[in-house]
Amino acid sequence: MKRLIGVLVIIVGCTLFFYGINRNQLVSVTLTSPHNTAMYNQVEVVLEKPAPVYIEYEEKETGKAFRTRTSPADTLHRLDLLLLKAGTEYTYRIVIDNWFKQESKELSFKTREQSPWLVNHWLVDERPHDGEALGDDGYILVCFGRLPGYMALIDKNGDMRWYWQIDDIGVRAASITPRGTFLAMLRPFVKDFVDDEPMTPEEVRQEEHKKPMRRGSIGFAGGTGMAEVSLTGDMLWRLDLNKIKKEKEYQVIHHDVLMDEDHHLYTLYRPKKVAEVEIGGRMVRDTLGGDGILVLDTLGNVLDTWSAWDVWNIAKDPYITRYQYDRFHMNALSFDTDSNYLVSVPIEDQIWKIDRQTGQLLWKFGRGGDFQMDTTCYFSFQHSPYINANGDLMLFDNGLYAERSGARAFRLDETNRTAETTMTVMLPPERYTSRMGNAELLPNGNILQCSSKTGAILITDPSGKVLWESIMAYAPYRAIYVPQSLFNSYFTAID
Repeated sequence: MKRLIGVLVIIVGCTLFFYGINRNQLVSVTLTSPHNTAMYNQVEVVLEKPAPVYIEYEEKETGKAFRTRTSPADTLHRLDLLLLKAGTEYTYRIVIDNWFKQESKELSFKTREQSPWLVNHWLVDERPHDGEALGDDGYILVCFGRLPGYMALIDKNGDMRWYWQIDDIGVRAASITPRGTFLAMLRPFVKDFVDDEPMTPEEVRQEEHKKPMRRGSIGFAGGTGMAEVSLTGDMLWRLDLNKIKKEKEYQVIHHDVLMDEDHHLYTLYRPKKVAEVEIGGRMVRDTLGGDGILVLDTLGNVLDTWSAWDVWNIAKDPYITRYQYDRFHMNALSFDTDSNYLVSVPIEDQIWKIDRQTGQLLWKFGRGGDFQMDTTCYFSFQHSPYINANGDLMLFDNGLYAERSGARAFRLDETNRTAETTMTVMLPPERYTSRMGNAELLPNGNILQCSSKTGAILITDPSGKVLWESIMAYAPYRAIYVPQSLFNSYFTAID
């Protein structure tokens, strides 16, 4: 018994000794808002001795709790509190993560009220707003193409929870990169009210249902550069192609910006072709407007190009004169599961698959294409095709002929060239949008859809029932789903 007591005394003594030598002191705690928004605070922690640190914090009203990442051992730490709610009280504790955790006393702060221009007045009784429709506390990314340009995240309550602004240029479109950042297409301010202002359903039907558009390079979702933005709102780099490229065809990009695992950049551009075409019964040498894929590195060096003119027979094209200034109007780029390109060709009402290595046109899908399909599911002037989580080709059908827009998905048998329709989720008639828009399958099985011309962002169930709807003050080009997990490297929820 005496031996046991002696051992316990030694253990307690060692514990107290090691606790004493590992005991640390908080020198200072400073709270700042680096980008002056209501949704982001940074906590600077200074310790007496180097040690790892993290922060636990919670919303005072709801008790919803979070934990930041652990900052490696040091005396100076800066920890980011992201996606905060505006006008909300929070409590937090600093945790020194040694063998023996040390917690600070409970501290608190209140975020300021939301900036007036970021308040989204969408939540009204006459529009559905099921808070569970979005699922798993994800967010919706929207972009603003005028000045100042911005990207913002909207939560299930319609509130802005993240915001990045650039003063001298607009943001037309954006995507999530493999390294967990946002890639933005930068668009100079253009008074293109047809694209930027919401229209009534009557205006859409009367003014916006014809092809082609013929608005030149900038007028159809064009841009002159790209920027990569971190989740803390820091611009990591910016490319202004109109300033660094001597070749005019590389100065303007449009519709899509993507990054692959090697951090190469992919976008659409406007290669032209000089050719003989028949105009008024005689052959005339003219410049034709086309589309292609441009591959760059983050310094702006051109790594590869592909042009639709390389796979197109002008001599056998009955519409070349009619559409000579905008023959294809390609409006989307994505990757198939085999890493080859998928491009949307709305003038043809088709999706094309392009071999990424050889540039060969592998197939055309849609009206007049290479696949047998249900003709009642033909799509028109479609946008934003991609391979969804079910492995199906999903797109947004603008529906120029039926004047009805919505999501469609198809299971393609590339060997036998057949297509099975797996999803048809059309929006209400009053949300018909002849241009722009997208549809995305959410993890919970609902569908996020953007009716750009009417300014509406909607979530529907698979039957087409509208569960959630936000009306924006402008015409958003797309609405992109951003999962909560994207922010796991900064913070996680505590159960």
